[in-house]
Amino acid sequence: MSSLDGTVAAPLSPPRPSSRLPRASDQDGSYPRPQMLRGAWADLDGTWSFRNTGDDPAWRTGFPDARDIVVPFPPESPASGIDEPGFHPVVWYARTITRAELDAAGYGGAAPRLLLHFGAVDHRARVWVDGQFIGEHEGGHTPFTLDVTEALGTDPDTAHTLVVRAEDDPHDVTQPRGKQDWHEHPHAIWYRRTTGIWQTVWLEAVPTASIAGLRWTNVDHATMRLTVRLSGERPAGARVRITARWHEGDEDLATVEAVVPVHAHEVEVVVPVARQQNGQAEDELVWSPETPRLVDAVVSLLPAEGPEPLDAVSSYFGVRTVGVDGGAFLLNGRAYDVRSVLNQGYWPESHLAAPSRQALRREVELIKELGFTAARNHQKIEDPRFLYWADRLGLLVWGEAPGAYAFSPLAVQRLVREWMDAVERDASHPSIVTWVPANESWGVQHVATDPAQQAYARSLADVTRALDPTRPVISNDGWEHTNSDIVTVHDYEGDGARLATTYADDAARTALLGGRGPADRRILVGGAVDEGQPVMLTEFGGVDFQPGAKREDGWGYTSAVDDDDWVARITALYDGVRASAFLAGSCWTQLTDTVQETNGLLNADRTPKVPIERIRAAVTGR
Repeated sequence: MSSLDGTVAAPLSPPRPSSRLPRASDQDGSYPRPQMLRGAWADLDGTWSFRNTGDDPAWRTGFPDARDIVVPFPPESPASGIDEPGFHPVVWYARTITRAELDAAGYGGAAPRLLLHFGAVDHRARVWVDGQFIGEHEGGHTPFTLDVTEALGTDPDTAHTLVVRAEDDPHDVTQPRGKQDWHEHPHAIWYRRTTGIWQTVWLEAVPTASIAGLRWTNVDHATMRLTVRLSGERPAGARVRITARWHEGDEDLATVEAVVPVHAHEVEVVVPVARQQNGQAEDELVWSPETPRLVDAVVSLLPAEGPEPLDAVSSYFGVRTVGVDGGAFLLNGRAYDVRSVLNQGYWPESHLAAPSRQALRREVELIKELGFTAARNHQKIEDPRFLYWADRLGLLVWGEAPGAYAFSPLAVQRLVREWMDAVERDASHPSIVTWVPANESWGVQHVATDPAQQAYARSLADVTRALDPTRPVISNDGWEHTNSDIVTVHDYEGDGARLATTYADDAARTALLGGRGPADRRILVGGAVDEGQPVMLTEFGGVDFQPGAKREDGWGYTSAVDDDDWVARITALYDGVRASAFLAGSCWTQLTDTVQETNGLLNADRTPKVPIERIRAAVTGR
């Protein structure tokens, strides 16, 4: 074993497949699973057959009188080609899988198992291949994978029919749904629905024994831990090898290599980062918004003898730590002022699905150009490719669960299961720095007084910590916290001077946390007390501004009359935040106009309402 100090002890021969693997830190944003890449895959997005009327079991082999839909855009959206925003409780999809797509996925020979991946299907999916039931999944925001090998038969030239049935009850508020409206038309702060397939569908061939998952964990500032999950028959004497390289452009600056034996279907590899041990060169390697350095890795499953791998994937990680101490949010051990924007991740043409893969990169770029260091992805488990660009370009991200709106055993089971899957999917991304399993008491409407709901809020935060003890957890963003590592407040006061008074000093902090806050909500409930946690203003602003013709249904929490008034309001509110002696961060509402909400810094099409330099100056104070 060696460490990231520029040397390699006892180097092993590099696995031949790794030369065909893309460098994970320098991908183009197309691969649907950006932290575990193989060299071959087949994208199944594009035109599928579609039915959204009727529900016939005979359709599992295909269906007549179908319409065309463009996957992965939901049928409610214009981009899908369906553009019917009403209720769709059951929808059906079908397409042919061709021999060319099987070849593109690398199927056959050394990769005899074929995996079918779904990025997200809202809410419950059942899948058939050539009429054979393959599997099902519940949870509208998390991925699932099905092994379809046995359904393909033995004829290599046969085309195969893939059918998906998606069920999404628009009135079921026990489903984690986030900002998706249960009314037919958007009302208040809720938007049009996203039903069915809304993230990429793709094929990937793997060996009989394969790497099924990776989990990178920042143990401390000088140690990473990799958990490798394996699938299939475990060969006797098998080993896992990791080779990690830190690049500056095309130059290799440091390398680590380790090999460990396989004794179970999960293998842990400790990766020491030697040049971090004493701290003198720490800033040359750590990840932050200012220096988003990523370390590339190749993970290989080796047989008992010889260097030729049974399977190999490429990945990346970032060396960084996050935490809280002394009322501050810490990034890499130092106090860091979190300047965040609320990002709904919603596009008028495609709803929760991004209109293109390039749009995910542009979203990150725009957030940074506006002067923000962080994004609170609101009520949405975002496409992993957004997180890749946040990792690569340098943007802190708040990982947040889409809320349900009922408190019942079914609602609890659904949200906990989906949230656990989301944390597992995203925990390796260095950009994610905190977890938010609940927002504004949605799904726990009486958490201020109901012991059962308090127990749920506490347990939801604690199970998040159990899954990932390396990041702060917020039990209920906005108010009515039970056991939060960061106390967050939502305050839409429109007067900057009043905002400055509310958050002025330690006396103001004591008054805020000890009584009722904005919206007449208690900040701490269920026996929670002020333990010196950081306090952040995680929703504020929300100033309506509509350049040009006014929309009658457009609104914000306050309104501006023209460009100068709008910029002045933003500046005054930020001046109030900057004047605080104790706020550790803030989150402006919001990035873009979204459906009826016209309180974005950008229009719905992502164009700025005034020159972007003016917005940035108001946000940053410079």
